[in-house]
Amino acid sequence: MARAGDLLEHPRTGETIVWLKVAGDTGGRMLEADMFARPGGHPAAAHGHPHQEERFRIVHGTVRLEVDGTERILGAGETASVPPGCAHTWANVGDEEACVRVEITPALRTEMFFETFFGLAKDGRTNDKGLPNPLSTAVILQEYDDEIRLARPPAVVQRVVFTPLALVGRTLGYRGWYPRYTSEPLPRRS
Repeated sequence: MARAGDLLEHPRTGETIVWLKVAGDTGGRMLEADMFARPGGHPAAAHGHPHQEERFRIVHGTVRLEVDGTERILGAGETASVPPGCAHTWANVGDEEACVRVEITPALRTEMFFETFFGLAKDGRTNDKGLPNPLSTAVILQEYDDEIRLARPPAVVQRVVFTPLALVGRTLGYRGWYPRYTSEPLPRRS
């Protein structure tokens, strides 16, 4: 179970997360973290949150934020919001480490997703882009379908492709979460 102050590192993407408030602190209303990115650091893939709003405030550094194909460059003190369902990604485009304060509402099981995703990366179980193999990715995306989806291909195509891949992945032992990364899993949304 995530706790405020916990630190997660993704060695491939150059991101570090420090939890400020987790679901247990807010009754599930929100998740808050400082996300640090080395120069060039970025998420493993453009994505969207079907049921969550994500707010960004740049603490320091220079970040390129792309939302539904529109790019903005943000500097210290600037903010942006990503409505539920909008495809987005961001990257540190500066020469120094960037820090982005991120709020995600509601929290859902997003902290579990990050614990799993960053845990696999730290254990060397991702490719150079920072993504697990296709079977593991399918299992993870099916597990966290309420929290995160890839920006491409369209959601209907992802369901058609990832459903059988996830079945094969689970048969081969891949999981949506692992006790070594998340000791007390949060329940799925009802």
